[in-house]
Amino acid sequence: MKSDNNFHDKLIALQSNMSNFALSLTANKEDAEDLTQETMLKVLDNEEKYTENTNFKGWVFTIMRNIFINNYRRIVRSQTMIDTTDNLYHLSLPQDSGFESPEASHNAKEIRELINSFPEEFRKPFTMFIDGYKYTEIADEMGIPVGTVKSRIFFARKRLKEMLYDFR
Repeated sequence: MKSDNNFHDKLIALQSNMSNFALSLTANKEDAEDLTQETMLKVLDNEEKYTENTNFKGWVFTIMRNIFINNYRRIVRSQTMIDTTDNLYHLSLPQDSGFESPEASHNAKEIRELINSFPEEFRKPFTMFIDGYKYTEIADEMGIPVGTVKSRIFFARKRLKEMLYDFR
């Protein structure tokens, strides 16, 4: 029973960190609150899977990130439209690009060009991470340790942030 209280205490102590991480993922306060709540429920449901002497914060944040990615993939799948009309009428309709303005579209293109300018050793893991691959999947694909994947993604993100600072 003592370990249960310790587990719950650790989870409660992480709540503000979880909220900040969720906000960085969702960029929306309400979505971040939902993600934090969903993560807490999943962590509590999987309490027996946590092993002592494991990085608790890392374990919880991995669960949150996975929930976020799964929810994102579910949304993308639900928004995919398959045109079954005989004349493909729906494919001829004007499509919303998802950008609020042509400038936003241009900025996304510039960001992609900046990422593509990275050396392959940083570009590949970073783009795979953005596309929703897990660290282990990237490590397997590239044949490098997970720690190396994480550091390359960190440095690519840091470099992109520095490069984008000029756009402000």
